[in-house]
Amino acid sequence: MTRPRLAVTLGDPRGIGPEIVARALADERVRSACDPYVIGPAGAGVEVDEALGSWRAGASLAEAGAFAGRAVERAARMALAGEVDGIVTAPLDKNALLAGGYDFPGHTEMLAAIAGVRVAMMLASDTLRVVLATTHIPLRDVPRRLDRRAIVDAAEVTRAGLREWFGIDQPRIALCALNPHAGDGGRFGREDDELLAPAAREAGVAGPFPADTVFVRAMRGAFDAVIAPYHDVGMTAIKVASFGSAVNVTLGLPFPRTSPDHGTALDIAGTGRADPSSFIHAMLLCARIASRPRAGSSPASHPR
Repeated sequence: MTRPRLAVTLGDPRGIGPEIVARALADERVRSACDPYVIGPAGAGVEVDEALGSWRAGASLAEAGAFAGRAVERAARMALAGEVDGIVTAPLDKNALLAGGYDFPGHTEMLAAIAGVRVAMMLASDTLRVVLATTHIPLRDVPRRLDRRAIVDAAEVTRAGLREWFGIDQPRIALCALNPHAGDGGRFGREDDELLAPAAREAGVAGPFPADTVFVRAMRGAFDAVIAPYHDVGMTAIKVASFGSAVNVTLGLPFPRTSPDHGTALDIAGTGRADPSSFIHAMLLCARIASRPRAGSSPASHPR
């Protein structure tokens, strides 16, 4: 079988992206699994297949963000055109991305806008899969943004992704509660009874279950994925369980996109301490998904 061609973006050139990309490309498992096509600025410490200009040490925050944003745009356009089979993105800095002219909270939202589809952000490992119903928003905005549509959409995209990209015919999905003890009959809030429970029934998922038990139950095999109501409750669970081996997967795109489970790590860039493990896992997972027979264009890909 022909190895899938994957577009690989370097992320923020000031961070560890170029280092972990270089080390992943040198890994025998990665070389055997895919044909990478590296996109980013020349001079960032790794050989690129498509240079988007030249990087120089000491360049501004805005320049770094512009390079990162252009690489993501280019990779996504290639995937939409069928020139690559999937994309793997190294970490970018959200402040730099904004300074560089891209008003998106992160990769997930940017890719959804480029592709024109609804997506769901999943972090997946061998022991746990977590999907976010809301992503990069302040905690104070979660009760307003967490509505029935957000939960049902996340469930639909998750179910399709688990079937088509992970080969799970009958996905078992749980919904994590918003409040402590799932509201404890309304004592700690009515949202779980009045919003989450009806949305879970409509979406055909189990729950809502309290956050302090649902992830443990999933790790023990009760569920194939857990939908978390907001970013940190889901990300904390998966990163405590599997940091370094978890992979960020954007469900709902018409092509697979993965990334590592960490950020730019600007504080250790250039020191040789960056661990490429999660990026290697991201490349291997993207290659596996891209190699699967496709029944349709994508898992739950539909217009926004």
